[in-house]
Amino acid sequence: MPETWYFLAVMVIGLGISFALRAVPFVILQPLRDSRFVAAMALWMPVGILAILTVSTLRTSIDADPGRIVPALVATVVTIAAHLLGGRRTLLSVGLGTFTFVVMVNLL
Repeated sequence: MPETWYFLAVMVIGLGISFALRAVPFVILQPLRDSRFVAAMALWMPVGILAILTVSTLRTSIDADPGRIVPALVATVVTIAAHLLGGRRTLLSVGLGTFTFVVMVNLL
């Protein structure tokens, strides 16, 4: 059975690695705060993630049941509208789109 010091050394090393992995991105991004590229990524990355999520979800949903195409398209429009009209709040738009899809699939 390993010694107590062995366990403590493993815990300290794990703590150091965990802290470094969490702190390094903030240190690296500090000089980039004023970068036009980072500002553009902050604006367009959520939209890109939503687009990838939408395509993946629509493909899976329509493959499972072709009758879900109308609820999927309506939910997509609701998601886009909520995202643009709701101040680009990703959680709000994804939540409303998901809610719309679930309600339409279960009630129609």
